[in-house]
Amino acid sequence: QVQLVESGGGLVQAGDSLRLSCTTSGRSFTRYCMGWFRQAPGKEREFVAAMSWESGNTYYADSVAGRFTISAEIAKNTVYLQMNTLKPEDTAVYYCAAASVVAFVRNPGEYDYWGQGTQVTVSS
Repeated sequence: QVQLVESGGGLVQAGDSLRLSCTTSGRSFTRYCMGWFRQAPGKEREFVAAMSWESGNTYYADSVAGRFTISAEIAKNTVYLQMNTLKPEDTAVYYCAAASVVAFVRNPGEYDYWGQGTQVTVSS
């Protein structure tokens, strides 16, 4: 059974940092595009960051570029999202996802597997 399990969310103050983890199981994702998305109340799910596990290439939404870093640790089957200089507008449920393509995909509809999400709340 394929599973993506996020962890690391929480309540922090503006300017703080958090690191989210996404642990995968059930299959190898080394030829997948791994992505992080977020969804705030009343808003659509939006792309945050993605990486090709095979090439290591990374991609970011403009709103997080320079503050967030996506990375992976193949030996642990885990993808991370390091979030620095957090802002109140970063408050959302964050989801890990996997798309069965090597190339970068931004559209959430193209992702095949999703985690259950982890809440990140940034207070001002």
